[in-house]
Amino acid sequence: MNEAAESPRPSAHPYLLDGRRVRIADLLAAGLLTNRQPLKFARKKKGKLHQAEVTHEQGGAIRLLPSGQIYRSPSSAARAAVGYGSFDGWTAWQLDDGQDLDAVRQQLLDQAMEETAPNPPEDETADDGPTAAVLNEKERHLRLRAARQAAAEGSPQTLPVRELLGWWGEYGRGVVTEKIETALANHGLVTVPPFTQVSLDTAVQLQREPAEEEPGDAASARDDLDGGEERPVREPGPTVGTIASAMGEVVSISPHSTLENAVTLLLLNDFSQLPVMAGRQLKGAVTWKSIAQARHRNADCTLTDAVVDAREVRFDHDLVDVLPVLADTDFLLVRGARGEIGILTVADVALAYGTQATPFLLIGELDRRLRAVIADRFDLPDVTAVCDRDGSRRLTSFDQLTFGDYLSVLGNRERWEELGWPLDRGAFAKRLEEIRKIRNDLMHFNPDPLPHNAEAKIRGVIAILRQYADC
Repeated sequence: MNEAAESPRPSAHPYLLDGRRVRIADLLAAGLLTNRQPLKFARKKKGKLHQAEVTHEQGGAIRLLPSGQIYRSPSSAARAAVGYGSFDGWTAWQLDDGQDLDAVRQQLLDQAMEETAPNPPEDETADDGPTAAVLNEKERHLRLRAARQAAAEGSPQTLPVRELLGWWGEYGRGVVTEKIETALANHGLVTVPPFTQVSLDTAVQLQREPAEEEPGDAASARDDLDGGEERPVREPGPTVGTIASAMGEVVSISPHSTLENAVTLLLLNDFSQLPVMAGRQLKGAVTWKSIAQARHRNADCTLTDAVVDAREVRFDHDLVDVLPVLADTDFLLVRGARGEIGILTVADVALAYGTQATPFLLIGELDRRLRAVIADRFDLPDVTAVCDRDGSRRLTSFDQLTFGDYLSVLGNRERWEELGWPLDRGAFAKRLEEIRKIRNDLMHFNPDPLPHNAEAKIRGVIAILRQYADC
């Protein structure tokens, strides 16, 4: 008898649609898998068949046969069975009926969608950044399911990173990155190129997770996270590709062109350098400095005489590692995911990060003013009763309060009424929440641009605090 038929099907946990990665334990709890259910991993080209079974041990895992080794991650189990390489264990392991674990995972997600209560309409304020409508949990699931189907049919969906973030109502990657990666993984999807490594306006494709990759491929990192024990993920720093200019097709010149042509292109485009390309093969670069040096040596020089070596880096290279080189060379040429060439200059980096300086300083002033208002108007026990109810944080000073604490205190009805400000508590708290997200992006040095009105929002709250702090 099927064990799942002996008892009603448990809840599919709707939070999985917008939470963590699905585990074998979730499929067992939902009755979609049973203890000791056989699994097989057939590698037809190699003529190998690996056997395993589902087990409720360790909360839900896969036991390899005949060794008895247990793995909570399907990909880790597949890799251990083969002995090398990196595999998408969700598509590798199949049930007796030929259905793979990925299909069972989709059943769980579909059940979760059915059990999720309808979300209230999102507040779609055009001034907050995302150009696409914010999707609720069900809509995101359906959108990702459609993308999965399109990828399976060989027509993967292509969209700008900015639009993908808009599905979650975000204008930049920041703290939402892990949530998006989790949702993609649960649907067996990846973005190509990775959405974390390119600029917001770069188009990415939603593709199916590669079924098998050779040793050393980056995908081996999924073994730790695809339904096994969750481990903290290192928050990635910005890559070269997150700077917009690095992912754009740069204006270039053929090595057979004339020096006059190079000078004209530099003047017309107000460039300081120009890549020299033969098709997509980089031959070097010509710059105002190299032209001046060539002409100093020989007044009748040609383009060839003015070509100098140019450093090339991949778009997914850590930005911090190339900054010393960039300081010496003034520019780097960037090879994109599809072989295209972009450019990164000192001016591009300065522009990307210089625009964050003023909001960073304003956030510091806002933080000080909010803490001063709370410290001046409330006793510490009244504050901790709101933001540290169980006393686990052992707050002993107003200096220990976080921005989230400011929001909790000023969003509390009783504390707000004590202030006596003739302002709307809900609107004020909503604005503080918007600024909290801006602050998080700044504190995490998120390279994505802030909303165009971020500075105005921060200045607006500071102005209110200046006006009402003594009321």
